[in-house]
Amino acid sequence: MNGFLKAEEEHDQRPDQELTWSWGHRPRSTLDRAKAMAPPPPPPLTASTPLLHGEFGSYPARGPRFALTLTPQALHIQRLRPKPEARPRGGLVLLAEVSGCCTLRSRSPSDSAAYFCIYTYPRGRRGGRRRAARTFRADEAATYEENRAEAQRWATALTCLLRGLPLPGDGDITPDLLPRPPRLLLLVNPFGGRGLAWQWCKNHVLPMISEAGLSFNLIQTERQNHARELVQGLSLSEWDGIVTVSGDGLLYEVLNGLLDRPDWKEAVKTPVGILPCGSGNALAGAVNQHGGFEPALGIDLLLNCSLLLCRGGGRPLDLLSVTLASGSRCFSFLSVAWGFVSDVDIQSERFRALGSARFTLGTVLGLATLHTYRGRLSYLPATVEPASPTPAHGLPRAKSELTLAPAPAPPVAHSPLHRSVSDLPLPLPTLTSPGSPEPLPVLSLNGGCPEQVGDWGGAGDAPLSPDPLLPSPPGSPKAAQLSPITEGAPEMPASSELLPPTPDIPVAISTGGPPDHLLPPLGTPLPPDWVTLEGDFVLMLAISPSHLGADLVAAPHARFDDGLVHLCWVRSGISRAALLRLFLAMEHGSHFSLGCPQLGYAAARAFRLEPLTPRGVLTVDGEQVEYGPLQAQMHPGLGTLLTGPPGCLGREP
Repeated sequence: MNGFLKAEEEHDQRPDQELTWSWGHRPRSTLDRAKAMAPPPPPPLTASTPLLHGEFGSYPARGPRFALTLTPQALHIQRLRPKPEARPRGGLVLLAEVSGCCTLRSRSPSDSAAYFCIYTYPRGRRGGRRRAARTFRADEAATYEENRAEAQRWATALTCLLRGLPLPGDGDITPDLLPRPPRLLLLVNPFGGRGLAWQWCKNHVLPMISEAGLSFNLIQTERQNHARELVQGLSLSEWDGIVTVSGDGLLYEVLNGLLDRPDWKEAVKTPVGILPCGSGNALAGAVNQHGGFEPALGIDLLLNCSLLLCRGGGRPLDLLSVTLASGSRCFSFLSVAWGFVSDVDIQSERFRALGSARFTLGTVLGLATLHTYRGRLSYLPATVEPASPTPAHGLPRAKSELTLAPAPAPPVAHSPLHRSVSDLPLPLPTLTSPGSPEPLPVLSLNGGCPEQVGDWGGAGDAPLSPDPLLPSPPGSPKAAQLSPITEGAPEMPASSELLPPTPDIPVAISTGGPPDHLLPPLGTPLPPDWVTLEGDFVLMLAISPSHLGADLVAAPHARFDDGLVHLCWVRSGISRAALLRLFLAMEHGSHFSLGCPQLGYAAARAFRLEPLTPRGVLTVDGEQVEYGPLQAQMHPGLGTLLTGPPGCLGREP
């Protein structure tokens, strides 16, 4: 416990420290994490410093010629022939919109040119992202080997910039700078959201991460707690990250499964990520904001988060240890809710086929039957106050001097795990997405990106084929023996209809994890430095990141690793219209500036909630848990979240 206290004190002294690492430099030990926590050295190059400059042809070969200039933030493209453009269209490719690149060669033996292709996802006029592939022809040298070296130099430099890898100062840029492709385990809930998670994954996620050169293995979950069982048996050292392709619920299972392992201290350091394909995408909304993107929903949010995942990099993730009335414990990365928020979350389950619109309908129904709940909220105030979310309006603070009086898991059977698709060259069954006769595209590593119609097939020109930057080194996925995932096709239902919710299945409970040194036993008196509120509440929300939903910013000043749980509550006496205004303002994170007298806020390190109403609903990360008193403590930086690099303006959630 002393070691944990020391680590927590160090975290409190440096609340703004960010764990920065790239796909090629993942911290694998406590010492590595400590080194990574050190402030990064100031960048020697400005955003506009030219790194590479050269002249390229285009593909097809009869197209124009271009001058390319690569800077740390963008690729500048200027047309040279047949006529320079006064106002070039598409002349600036931001690296934030690039998923990856590859080198190519012509299938014609007489073509001595080499080719360099980048994959971009720029925003269209209507705001949505659309995939575009730009292919350039390196042809200034006489031999293919020289042209290939030039194309590889550009592809290597761009890949290093995308992954945060340093470039040599002497300008000697070769593919040897690139580490082995990162290995990701993708867990997909095919029934996520409106049942489109598998289709979205096939059409958008898999092509993009293959373009980025990320090696992956994908598993479809088949039931509740399947992901939790899976991660408990994985050989985690073989993976650089676990990414859920679903809503927030699947990541909840993964984190609790990691913390339920005997080696939880190391297991929980495994970087985890989320690609939003569910109805509740709160954490993805926070990741999207941290990456500097505008608020987004649906496919746009998925593409934004996929771009960030392709870039690599992460930061510590605070986890909230929640002790329930029965004494069982689970870990939360998102929120604990009681009252209006949890009522809407659970009662809208029957509208799951509507996707995120279920919450809108649930909110309308909840307002029509607005309830109040009597309860007692106690919390340990944070020693360091967070930055105010609204400089012009202070947050409402708790005012109470009440004295608290004392108030009065079966083992999991592991089933076989099913691999569904992978870019690793292992024998796999041919799978189809639900309701579609089309097989999955064949995917491979960088240098062998998925060839899509129109990318490399110019009329009258010989088609292009991938030219890998590096051969597979020892220890690459091709030679590795991966974790024990049994072969065989997953048992997919006959149709893509949604499965009904199963509230009788208990929520995932973790038996491991660090001790809660700030919490006395549930039901015993609290220390005198705690603050207590008692009364009638419309809702109580304890949230860790900034977002309660993809478009709901409940705690605009929160960060993934601020070490705080942000408590928000609404007391009784608020009108339905005023409550609706709060949630509408929450879409922009401006609800604290409304001056609502019933709205309260406090930043805390731990809290206890005691419902005094006999009936109600409690949720942890959107999952219903047993009703009764609970308490929780924040564990700063316990996990690691794949966030990608922060936005260009340094904006944080």
